[in-house]
Amino acid sequence: MALEIDGKVTKILEEMTGEGRNGTWKKQSFVVETMGEYPKKICFQAWGNQVDTVKSLKDGDRVVVSFRLESREYNERWYTDATAWKIQALGGGSGATTQAPVNKEEEKTVEPPLPENKEEDDLPF
Repeated sequence: MALEIDGKVTKILEEMTGEGRNGTWKKQSFVVETMGEYPKKICFQAWGNQVDTVKSLKDGDRVVVSFRLESREYNERWYTDATAWKIQALGGGSGATTQAPVNKEEEKTVEPPLPENKEEDDLPF
């Protein structure tokens, strides 16, 4: 199951590094605010090479984040992580965009033709 969220970067937290049994690791958390009538803020963690992608983001950038959720129990309390495995910057903020520029000719919309109505319509609306 693929989970994706479209939103705006509101905060980039400090990078964290450490040593584990498999060597050095790095992670960086960032907060994305969803779009819509009731926006929500979600803190994602990026690991390894995705940290470089997070470093290229700026507050206000639009992003699409593909992520996985994982919960674990510790001392009868549950903790949930939202781990980003793909981050696509759409721009829209103060940062640089990685989205291809829009061709103005492609941006034009064409209205579909109205169906021909052979009978007279007497509805007031």
